[in-house]
Amino acid sequence: MSIFQSLNTTASALTAQRLRMDVISSNMANVDTTRAKIVDGQWQPYRRKMVVTEPNEGGFSAFFNAAINKQVASIGNGVKVTKIVEDQTPFKLVYDPTHPDANNEGYVQLPNVDPLKEMVDLISATRSYEANVTVFNASKGMLMKALEIGK
Repeated sequence: MSIFQSLNTTASALTAQRLRMDVISSNMANVDTTRAKIVDGQWQPYRRKMVVTEPNEGGFSAFFNAAINKQVASIGNGVKVTKIVEDQTPFKLVYDPTHPDANNEGYVQLPNVDPLKEMVDLISATRSYEANVTVFNASKGMLMKALEIGK
């Protein structure tokens, strides 16, 4: 186990939370976008995006293989973003016959982005980011103190 593993683990979490905040910002910026992409010759509204994360290498199989080979399994390899997926919840229909994107019945399809949900996700990502900065600074402080022992 490297002395820098805690810093690497925390750095991976910081990177993932930063990407999560960027995706949430994109969702908020497109909350009223009715023409995001063309599907089957028709304009479709913006579809909410979400970040999918999973642990970096490891999990049960790593511990199982380490036990079989009588090795110490590496714990805490951090997190990685595996993909960014689109939320498949239906679009919101709003009656506005004067809107240029209204259908024949006068309804407009709006993005499936809920600003309240996005703000909750943003606060969660921000708090997680702040917690990881605290962990990073604590690890850095411990490493600095360890260097002072030799003086």
